[in-house]
Amino acid sequence: TFHIDFALPVDHDLMAGYEEWRRKSKDSVMDYGFHMAVTSWSDKVKKDMETLVRSHGINSFKFFMAYKGALMVTDTELLQGFSQCKELGAIPQVHAENGDAVAHGQDYVVNSLGVTGPEGHAMSRPEVLEAEATSRAIRLAEFVGSPLYVVHVMGKQPAEEIARARFRGSRIIGETVTSAISLNESVLWNSNFTEAAKYVMSPPIRSAESGAAVKAALAGGILQLLGTDHAVFNSTQKKAGIRDFRAIPNGVNGIEERMHVAWEELVNSGAMSPMDFVRVTSTEAAKIFNIFPQKGTIARNSDADIIIFDPKVRHTLRAASHHSRMDTNVYEGKTITGKVVTTISQGRIVWNNGKLNVRRGAGRFIPLEPFGSMYHGVHKRNLHDGESLSKQSGSTVHDISEL
Repeated sequence: TFHIDFALPVDHDLMAGYEEWRRKSKDSVMDYGFHMAVTSWSDKVKKDMETLVRSHGINSFKFFMAYKGALMVTDTELLQGFSQCKELGAIPQVHAENGDAVAHGQDYVVNSLGVTGPEGHAMSRPEVLEAEATSRAIRLAEFVGSPLYVVHVMGKQPAEEIARARFRGSRIIGETVTSAISLNESVLWNSNFTEAAKYVMSPPIRSAESGAAVKAALAGGILQLLGTDHAVFNSTQKKAGIRDFRAIPNGVNGIEERMHVAWEELVNSGAMSPMDFVRVTSTEAAKIFNIFPQKGTIARNSDADIIIFDPKVRHTLRAASHHSRMDTNVYEGKTITGKVVTTISQGRIVWNNGKLNVRRGAGRFIPLEPFGSMYHGVHKRNLHDGESLSKQSGSTVHDISEL
């Protein structure tokens, strides 16, 4: 009932990207907001971030530590971005993989091992590179004094880095996705290219053992919420990398399947209560992105956005019956017990017993205000840390007006 999409800059121009996403969403049938991606750094980018936060309802910015030569930012740019986010009260988010090491791994896998199929994707960007980047981003955020949101945590090792940071008291949010808790990397070794390529995403789907650890981290509160990283390419588009996995477009489906897969993997398995299911799929996100209690709860004066979930309905996920134009589905053949049977948006029934009843353009852009819960008390904490450092060094803070 409410979607926050990642909006990409146009030629590294944030304002142009924002305007393009607003244009694309003018016929939306559901309420929505945006995260903005930052893919370079300049005085203009810094100013555009300020404009987007203060005038256009953007309160989060995503930085890519991967995709060298395209979207990746340097550590210097991360520091500048985190600092600007802190100043504006916006949430810095990171795609955490070591882009330099990934490029090295890809070159080694292709040119030394001779592996060019989809399995090379997993081989070239192992979990340790996700863990290293997660740790580095956390330490840089701690240095700057900003909170941090780590998107699509795919493995046990990066989840452990988040656990250690939260144990230290750092303001770190860890998000995982449905593919991480329900799939395993063996699918990338399928001899059928179309079948294997549909699972290519970054960071890659990990081992069954690592996926089980991520699920446990989500159930136990080490990770806080469940997204999708929905980014779809049909089988024809994926075939761009049939001779070299590096050219396979990255991304899997998940928006339509998220609630159903989460219920099966978390509630039906006994890993999580229905109340915690609501928290990780709805309430937590509303709080983090500072739109609670307008969204994320059923209460007086909150938006009348409600789903009715029947826990007894059995159904099977298939490309032939899903509502996307995609010709593949990474959850193909997965049987679920529990289904959304009714959806209410803005007080209107928009989905009921398999029938869609929406109006083009009924979706509203919902501005997201800065300085949400992740910033509560941060300035006091930074002041205390600064005073402690001053005492430890024996230095004195002077008022330059007296000099």
